[in-house]
Amino acid sequence: MDKKTSIVIVGATSAMAEHCARLWAANTAVDLTLIGRNAEKMERIATDLRVRSPASDIRQVVADFLDPAAIRSAIDAVAARGVIDMALIAHGSLPDQKACEADLALAREALEVNAVSPVLFAEAIAGHMARSEHGTLGIIGSVAGDRGRRSNYVYGAAKGLVTRYAQGLQHRFAGKGVKVVLIKPGPTETPMTASLGMKGLAPVEDVAKAIVAGMASGASVVYAPLKWALIMMIIRHLPRFVFNRMNI
Repeated sequence: MDKKTSIVIVGATSAMAEHCARLWAANTAVDLTLIGRNAEKMERIATDLRVRSPASDIRQVVADFLDPAAIRSAIDAVAARGVIDMALIAHGSLPDQKACEADLALAREALEVNAVSPVLFAEAIAGHMARSEHGTLGIIGSVAGDRGRRSNYVYGAAKGLVTRYAQGLQHRFAGKGVKVVLIKPGPTETPMTASLGMKGLAPVEDVAKAIVAGMASGASVVYAPLKWALIMMIIRHLPRFVFNRMNI
């Protein structure tokens, strides 16, 4: 009997993560571990996945995402079941920039949730992948991390940290059997962005397809949708005197 692909999704209740899970389970039976903070939401998602893919093994792990010991324990428990083939770090929140400017506690929380926690989960998973010399680790960053902007620089700073961390991890595993994929979604239609009232957001289904395809290829960086690679290249290279006049 062929071994099922072992997949771990951290932040499994996010819309992007849920749609990625559906794609992974759509065509083949997988061994899928969902890690999240909300047991009720994870149970709903797991029940849906079991209906979609009855042959898959799907389990849930509830963890404290801000406690290093809890993070280590959760990942060690998953790894104890066998080699991890793929892992996706998908959690985060979209803080209000003005609120973060006024309340340092909110700013700290935004940095911890969007930067420190994903990095700690990734580092715990990377350790197990290093020992097995196998696996693909996807980390969701954001186009916001490419250049600090007045409208969301606390969130952007957190995602910028994730970008630098992922680059370092890629350097660590260069020429080895572990692939690290940094995923940079643009504004996407999810519950996290619903309050922004923005138009033209990318459908979450399309972003999930780009994530799954990018991890399958082992690409170093995946912009989703792809147009954001060009948009952010332009924004990164705008002269400061031009950039400072822009209200973005």
